[in-house]
Amino acid sequence: MKVVIIGGVAGGMSTATRLRRLDERAEIVVLERGAHVSYANCGLPYFLGGVIEERDKLLVQTPEALRARFRLDVRVRSEAIGVDPVSRTVRVRDLASGEEYAESYDRLVLSPGARPFVPQLPGIERAFTLRDVSDADRIAAELDAGARTAVVVGAGFIGVEAAENLRRRGLRVTLVELSDQVMPPLDPEMAAPLAAELRAGGVELALGTQLKEAGDDRVRLDDGRTVPADVVLMAIGVRPETGLARGAGLAVGPRGGIVVDETGLTSDPAIYAVGDASEKRDGLTGESALVPLANLANRHGRIVADAIAGRPVVARPATGTAVVQVFGLTAAVTGWNEKRLRAAGRAYRAVHLHPGSHAGYYPGASPIALKVLFAPSDLRILGAQAVGADGADKRIDVIATAIAGGLTAPDLADLELAYAPPYGSAKDPVNMAGMIAENLATGTVRTIQWHELDAAREAGATVVDVRTAAEHARGAIPGALNIPLDELRERVAELPAGDLVVHCQVGLRGHNAQRLLAGLGRDSANLDGGYATWSAGRAA
Repeated sequence: MKVVIIGGVAGGMSTATRLRRLDERAEIVVLERGAHVSYANCGLPYFLGGVIEERDKLLVQTPEALRARFRLDVRVRSEAIGVDPVSRTVRVRDLASGEEYAESYDRLVLSPGARPFVPQLPGIERAFTLRDVSDADRIAAELDAGARTAVVVGAGFIGVEAAENLRRRGLRVTLVELSDQVMPPLDPEMAAPLAAELRAGGVELALGTQLKEAGDDRVRLDDGRTVPADVVLMAIGVRPETGLARGAGLAVGPRGGIVVDETGLTSDPAIYAVGDASEKRDGLTGESALVPLANLANRHGRIVADAIAGRPVVARPATGTAVVQVFGLTAAVTGWNEKRLRAAGRAYRAVHLHPGSHAGYYPGASPIALKVLFAPSDLRILGAQAVGADGADKRIDVIATAIAGGLTAPDLADLELAYAPPYGSAKDPVNMAGMIAENLATGTVRTIQWHELDAAREAGATVVDVRTAAEHARGAIPGALNIPLDELRERVAELPAGDLVVHCQVGLRGHNAQRLLAGLGRDSANLDGGYATWSAGRAA
């Protein structure tokens, strides 16, 4: 059997090496348009920032090493320019010589990836993208030539990483984002600490605006501002590379990616597709989705190799679990966010909490902002987000695993997680989120969200701050009545009639206050996540 693989990075190379381990006799040809294969594209921003000091560290494998170890025929600078499913051939152009030739196949795997989206704007030809090692080389040359200012367009994962690392190189950096927040995959109140961290790190934020024109050493934004820019980096998203698939008559889905089944097979029985060019199944709805993540590309490459070798395999739906470092903070996500659930009209409940990364009495503990979303009907976990200096990634990994295992939000309370004071608490933040979800599910508590508070007050609700007087003085919700929790029993007569919304700093004392008031015959709602979540939401 002869297998030709188009694309030699994550998905393609994962397919090739796995297939070799399953079939020693197969002829495996890998065609890569670029100059490098099997490189660490997720490490490119950190190379620009000097965190990864040696460029060669990005090159995981070379064609020569892959031939020696796996007997793979890896051809760099070889561009596939057409596929003929009838004759089962690929038309290839050797970019070094310009010559073209036909390569036959029994099975073909498409792993062309995705291309950065660059809008057609005046002067945009001087802008860089950051997709492969050659892109990084070009940007590094500009930095070495003395670039002092940079504009990064797009405040998603790549844009934030690039902005941070260019700032580490000493450049004056402006991060431009059309949305009114950084990191659009997060909800506003979860993204607010990241915006503050970026500003503290010296990155200037231009939110709610977009690039209008790129000049020789500056750019103009559509809000009228002109910003110095020796380097312009576009990071506003990617589009699946589907030219070969369309030319071969393969089905392309509603999201613009190649349609594949649960084994990676396209609409042609001899052609598979993996990586950013192919559509996935969304973990919540089962509908088509584009999820351009390296871990999924590697996983699906392995699945395609198994399918070609005749092994029974099925790709799991994708939840889009991802993580990013923003100077001293880490932000991690899995599943859907609240914005997306609201836009889709899906019912949900939200839980916010701000626990410590580990036991508070052990040195070095820092707060984590954790948000969990679940369905009120079947209590299914819909998504989660975490932001903190330490421990945010592992909490999201636990919740992503719980989603994959079909656990409900209250089930999180019963997870047996590793505990020692340097690493966590006897009640881990994940357990605590499950306990809160259980209280909501059973009607033990009633909460309102930070963005619902204004409407509640307009309807006549009184806000009661149960923090200490000193905490209240440092910052408070305007008009809130301050009665510390420890004084609430004796001062309950001071509470006005009507609806009450109680809150503390992060939610725990508010919960205790709500239960106390219930015992005294007063109904109230706890402000979910407390003053910390409300203030973050207002700052977003």
